[in-house]
Amino acid sequence: MSRAFVKESDGTEFEALAELQVSPHRNLVTAEGLAQIVAAVERLRAELSAARAAEDRAAVQRVQRDLRYWVERQRTAESVLPAAGDKARFGSIVVLEKADGTVTEFRIVGEDEADPANGKISYVSPIAKRLIGAAVGDEIELPDGPATLVDLR
Repeated sequence: MSRAFVKESDGTEFEALAELQVSPHRNLVTAEGLAQIVAAVERLRAELSAARAAEDRAAVQRVQRDLRYWVERQRTAESVLPAAGDKARFGSIVVLEKADGTVTEFRIVGEDEADPANGKISYVSPIAKRLIGAAVGDEIELPDGPATLVDLR
């Protein structure tokens, strides 16, 4: 096969990055979640300036993609104030006790601020869906067995 019309790579090409997918759910956020989004936008704008100054096309493309995602999340954010009450809801901290005495605490938060390893679960997660509307004393079925809601803040 002739290679007369094949462009040789000069090493400067890079593949287009796939867009970050924006959730179809409402973008509910706590005050902390909104602050995280604002900080992400500010950080990415600074990174974009630095990447442009360095003429790093790959970094510019990556940062622009990330910035589009976070600007959209900021635009659609619906800040939800903590609401007192006797039922678990968005923003609540719930304390669950399992039959073996193990205590687990969750805070129900927005999708972007969810961090299950640190007890923050998205309001659209299966566990949060079971918790929302529950009151102290209610039994909640968790993946590893039942637990009783023992405290709600």
